[in-house]
Amino acid sequence: MFGNFAHLIPLATAPQGPPKDVPPPTPVNFPHFYPQVQDDQQVALGAADETPKSVVALLQGIVRPAQLAIAHFEALGVHVVPNCVAADLIPDPSYIPDFAAWEELSSDAAHEVNESTRVPLISGNRSPGCNTYLERKRELLFPNETGYRTVRRIQPPKGQSHARLGNCYEFFRQLDTLSNYWDDTSVTEQAAPEGEEEDKEALASKPRRTGAGNQMPPDFRQQMVQTFLKLVAYDFGCNTAPARAEPRLHIMSRNSGSTRSSYFSSGCTFMYKTPTTREEARAGIVEGPVAAVSARHSTGFPPPPKDPNESSTDPDAVFDLGRELVAALVTAQHRAREGRTEKRIGEGAWWCTKPRWGGGPGGPIGREIEQQTSGDDILVGDKDAPPPAAAALVEKPTKVSISSRLASRASPFGPLPSTRLPEREKESSSGPAKGVKRLKKSGNMAMYDNYRMVRPPALTWDKKAKYAAIGRAAGAKYDDIFVVSALYHHISIVRVRVPDQLMAVLEGRAEHEFENGKRSWGRLEVRRSKWFDLFKPGDRVEAMKLVWCMMNWLMRAVPKDEENKDETDQNQEGKKDTKSEDGEIPAAATPAGTQGAIEQVRDEAKQEAKDEVKEENADVKMENA
Repeated sequence: MFGNFAHLIPLATAPQGPPKDVPPPTPVNFPHFYPQVQDDQQVALGAADETPKSVVALLQGIVRPAQLAIAHFEALGVHVVPNCVAADLIPDPSYIPDFAAWEELSSDAAHEVNESTRVPLISGNRSPGCNTYLERKRELLFPNETGYRTVRRIQPPKGQSHARLGNCYEFFRQLDTLSNYWDDTSVTEQAAPEGEEEDKEALASKPRRTGAGNQMPPDFRQQMVQTFLKLVAYDFGCNTAPARAEPRLHIMSRNSGSTRSSYFSSGCTFMYKTPTTREEARAGIVEGPVAAVSARHSTGFPPPPKDPNESSTDPDAVFDLGRELVAALVTAQHRAREGRTEKRIGEGAWWCTKPRWGGGPGGPIGREIEQQTSGDDILVGDKDAPPPAAAALVEKPTKVSISSRLASRASPFGPLPSTRLPEREKESSSGPAKGVKRLKKSGNMAMYDNYRMVRPPALTWDKKAKYAAIGRAAGAKYDDIFVVSALYHHISIVRVRVPDQLMAVLEGRAEHEFENGKRSWGRLEVRRSKWFDLFKPGDRVEAMKLVWCMMNWLMRAVPKDEENKDETDQNQEGKKDTKSEDGEIPAAATPAGTQGAIEQVRDEAKQEAKDEVKEENADVKMENA
């Protein structure tokens, strides 16, 4: 049927050579800022005869990113260990699978022993086994050119069949997008022999860079990292998704009875545990966070020093480490919310209850002043203005129909009254006329009225998130936070050991910050793996192994005795923190309170959906009327 239009469809043509006017490649240099702490109890900042300066006060002095200095890392006690292997990153090396033994298995042997290599998870399911690992490894080891041929739907070379990318199809599609901005490091440029021309199809399947790396949109890197992590995390019952609320590290300082709250924003995303029931999945409830993902667009790092373990004090490198630490601390703060209730910032404070402006009644602002000077009596947006009088509404003259005119000519008693209602009476009796914009009851108040309202800031916790410290060691006084860091087309796994005392100090819950002039939390240990190039098949497999070990540790099934011990410690800590703040124990500090909060979230979501449906039906009825 469409044969006559075949000549209108342009055919795909292969590029005849490299594109012209290509900008120079962006150099790939990684940050090398590795602050070290010789002693866990190093003396804090301040002179010997002076009181040490509070860490929170020091952090609250940062107004611009350029003000971040090495002194802030020294105050926190940051200790970075670079180029760590899996045994150094995973707290318990027994959770590292024997990948070498799995790789020696044949296909039939892997199917036979697959069930024995699966371990129980915290979700009640079992982890993926050797069969899944060998499948992921086979898919990731495909050459990039082979993957690009499948993604671009280019015919394979003669004598070969299409590569079955399987679960890695989306990953190679994202990698193909990155190849437009970065040189494929897995390909070495080889010129064709003299007298021979390169095949057009082979030329079309090769990556051709058309832009510079610093011109690439940041979303491309974020999507590629999420797609790569999903290859492993999905089988462990997790998924990577952006937070519904902006990730913020909230800190609070207490000085002589007064408190000061501030926060640091982060552009990280989180890895959550997916719900196991259909109702929770439909309601959008997530549990965690399990880990954090920090993909950054920085490209201005200096060349590396001769010694790979040597530290550099480049400002960009210092700022990049700060962004990774903020992502780790935000994740630790979210995980520590398990069994707690949110306390609204400024609740009960004078600046959230009493109006300012010197005690006066206030007055018109902005365009209200222009409206007042124009001579109108009613101010736009003034909530204290009286309603308009009914007499002020001047009705238009009523139109008389043709039938009434004819009847008036024939009637000896003069013209008869018209049976048509005025337009305003129609609107008041049957609702607004068609085409009139109807304001919803959901609070579309004027901008000036919203400004005049005196109230505390909005809530920052996600109502549909079940905050939980998944994978935390039972009875430990710290939380191991894993951050998947991404730069250029590389990723690195970072483990930050965050002490509970440090989080108590940052949130203003600690009774004492220093002990004999020294930090009460010791140090903030950061361990980092090497950078894995996702363009290289070998690095992809090594990165996949490390992500596998991370998920195997975080999603492990906790024994019942350790789980009960951990819950008892968290409940006691939550009671202690609540008593220090309010003197009361929250109802959500127990598992029953958590379940009640989940049910409340479900009921609120259902009620909101019903209200929206009612409003839409009412709008449709009004328009039809």
